[in-house]
Amino acid sequence: MASADTIAAVATAPGRGGIGVVRISGHGLEALARTLLGKPLRPRLASLSNFLEHDGSVIDQGIALYFPAPHSFTGEDVLELQGHGGSAVMQRLLKRCLALGARLAEPGEFTRRAFLNDKLDLAQAESVADLIDAASEEAAKSAVRSLQGEFSLAVHGVVERLIELRMLVEACIDFPDEDVDFLQAADALGKLSHVQAQLNQLLAKAKQGSLLREGVHVVLVGQPNVGKSSLLNQLAGDEVAIVTAIAGTTRDTVREEIEIQGVPFHIIDTAGLRDTACEVEQIGIARTWAAVEKATLVLLLLDSREGITPQDEAILARLPPKLPVVQVFNKIDLLPRKAGIEQDAGVTRIFVSAKSGAGLDLLRQNLLQMGGWEQTGEGAFMARERHLRALEQARASLENAAENWLQLEFFAEELKLAQNALNSITGEFGADDLLGEIFSRFCIGK
Repeated sequence: MASADTIAAVATAPGRGGIGVVRISGHGLEALARTLLGKPLRPRLASLSNFLEHDGSVIDQGIALYFPAPHSFTGEDVLELQGHGGSAVMQRLLKRCLALGARLAEPGEFTRRAFLNDKLDLAQAESVADLIDAASEEAAKSAVRSLQGEFSLAVHGVVERLIELRMLVEACIDFPDEDVDFLQAADALGKLSHVQAQLNQLLAKAKQGSLLREGVHVVLVGQPNVGKSSLLNQLAGDEVAIVTAIAGTTRDTVREEIEIQGVPFHIIDTAGLRDTACEVEQIGIARTWAAVEKATLVLLLLDSREGITPQDEAILARLPPKLPVVQVFNKIDLLPRKAGIEQDAGVTRIFVSAKSGAGLDLLRQNLLQMGGWEQTGEGAFMARERHLRALEQARASLENAAENWLQLEFFAEELKLAQNALNSITGEFGADDLLGEIFSRFCIGK
């Protein structure tokens, strides 16, 4: 799907740097390159060149690379100009490219053209942005796996088995002489069960990748002066929150991102929960409950010397019923008690000292477990919310098919819906507005 116009953009981050890159994509770029460089370029061969202004003066000197279609990232002719990384130099070079007939690229337009020209499928295209945004080594590894097509290959594997099953069902519908006995003889239910198992495995890996991409949002709640800010500082390894002996020191939410075994955790320290006449503190408490509504996990901080008080019970009662909660008993350094973890009737209690750090490793491991991390990341696919929704939709359709397999038309329709949901992940079935939403979130120049 070729585009008629030529696009250009600075492909490196704003600011100063040793090298800056201007990227151009379109058709028939040989003439533009000859005008800009004063000489022809050999394909895929780095050439030291002067980048020329309209009057022949030199804008900059650097490396020029020419990739003729279709052997390029976008599938079109691509010209990359690598110069010195000053913003003024890059903008001047970009302005020259625009004067030669290119237009400024939209966010993600290079990658979108790669998708439209069948150089990448949609899941691979999204992984480009995920790789750029990766906040940890594990996230980067997962994004690379998706970029190399492992996620798409796994999706196609499920789709292929689904198509085989659909062929059997459609044969029964199209040829009335073939009835349910034919499906039983062909082990249709066994094939469906195998597809479901394959899909569940794919969904599990996608959920792990989603954790690497989105992270786990953990909110620290509790009464004033139980050690929430001290715990945040210990987890962050820095004095990010003010700690004093004065109850109510924290008036607003304090956010810090940490990493545990490659998984990002967004830790939010909040104002202590209590009845107060202070208007400022009341605003902080309201923001605490707003943060809880968006949390993946809550750590309820308690004073080990006091145990669970009626005030703590009131906090527990107000927490959303389905929100995972870990009770963290702090200040064990003031008691003759060792760090440890207890689990009873679905309640997890961890005994720590935010002052000395005792029990913090136990807490970190529990955060991984409660956050849903089940592996070291090997095999995880960098998945987005839309991928998870599509996989869940496919799973629901397969479950409906299994429950109603004797009604052949209904069975066939549910299998079709499952396939459509899976195809939407790689872009084989999707709406144009979805593509616009996805690529608009990319950085310019990519």
